[in-house]
Amino acid sequence: MQHVVIIGNGISGITAARHIRKLSDCKITVISGETDYFFSRTALMYVYMGHLKFEHTKPYEDWFWEKNRIELKRAWVKTIDFEEKKLYFRIPNEDDKEAKIGGSISYDKLILALGSTPNKFGWKGQNLRGVQGLYSYQDLESLQEITPKINHAVIVGGGLIGVELAEMLHSKGIKVTFLVRESSFWNAIMPSEESNLIAKHIAENHIKLQFSSELEEIIGDENNQVKAIKTKSGEIIDCQFVGLTVGVSPNINFLKLPQGNMIGREKPAFILGVGGLKLNRGILVNEYLETNLPDIYAIGDCVEHENPPKDRKNLEQIWYTGRIMGETVARTICGKPTKYQPGMFFNSAKFFDIEYQTYGQVPNILSEDFKTFYWEHSSGKICVRINYEANRKAVTGVNTFGIRMRHEVWDEWISTKKTIEYVLENLPKANFDPEFFKQYEAEIMEKYNQETGSNLKLKSKKGIFSKIF
Repeated sequence: MQHVVIIGNGISGITAARHIRKLSDCKITVISGETDYFFSRTALMYVYMGHLKFEHTKPYEDWFWEKNRIELKRAWVKTIDFEEKKLYFRIPNEDDKEAKIGGSISYDKLILALGSTPNKFGWKGQNLRGVQGLYSYQDLESLQEITPKINHAVIVGGGLIGVELAEMLHSKGIKVTFLVRESSFWNAIMPSEESNLIAKHIAENHIKLQFSSELEEIIGDENNQVKAIKTKSGEIIDCQFVGLTVGVSPNINFLKLPQGNMIGREKPAFILGVGGLKLNRGILVNEYLETNLPDIYAIGDCVEHENPPKDRKNLEQIWYTGRIMGETVARTICGKPTKYQPGMFFNSAKFFDIEYQTYGQVPNILSEDFKTFYWEHSSGKICVRINYEANRKAVTGVNTFGIRMRHEVWDEWISTKKTIEYVLENLPKANFDPEFFKQYEAEIMEKYNQETGSNLKLKSKKGIFSKIF
């Protein structure tokens, strides 16, 4: 019987395991040193805030795995012998807490679903107690342990995890200072209007935003505990916790050789890691999520696509892309070779109580071949941006803050190149807010008509499915 081993029990690894079981009768082993069972990583913040218990983050009952003949092994992988098709484990010793090699396992096919690791840029003091991100279950445990000692926290990095961490700490009555290197919030991703809208909302929630402010050093006390940070401008900020949320990188360090030379001038170039595995920023894979080694696949946050699908990046560390990769690799391993096709780009997040969705292409700076229409409500908490081609007026992307939109509707509009006029006339079809929520489509349409001299009118919602709550 063929043995498929999966390293990593995140969304990509577990999705692969479930779909391999649906399609085959082979032996499946999932290895993780983080937790015994798969859990929803994005729900950790709600456990900390007291909205959920940790057991509520597990999508499947504990008996699910044995019933479906998926073996779970709690261990960290120390190294891989790709030629012998064998993994060697690093298992923590319960007495001295030191990692030691313990045991091995053989495989016929191996899926690397290694996830990502938080970025650290060599700051002095970055390994002090009280300095961390929020990426793993262990991060949650350490944050819960230190929380009673925190009066003031500093968060470094202006991304989505940073906002979540700020909300979490604020919910405990902790003063939070947010260091953002850029001149406005998340402006490498969002256009200036959306960036300013979110910055104002974060500030209204009593988070102190410091723009154009970079971390220089983390200062510790005699007990190796953080007591302050120093910015590059020389400012000293007293704090008992530092949240490092400056992005993540593929978790592939244990696959790298001590001396690795960059090979090739093509993009992406690569280095040869353990066993000749091709690496760059992540594990390099082709359209079928195959690495350069036979019977070795990689999925999820650790992956770098050599030839990414149209309008997608080489590295995409998003929950739903990991799920799609898990389904895709399962088909290929089970004899139905399938290319990775994530479809139109989309993402969603929450900035305190403002919900954000984006579909298609909405860059922070628009090229001259495209135009944009932007509407913002007088409250300063709700907005819609629609990008479209300058010549054909075909819609290419949308940002929406504070109005829930239907994924399938925007997917159709963008993929079939509907015009900006068609989209605005039919905008109620995309609205996914609960019944009795205020509707803004008429106001959005009015602004477009004023700006362009048009006389567009909203079409009736007759025939559209009504939600009943």
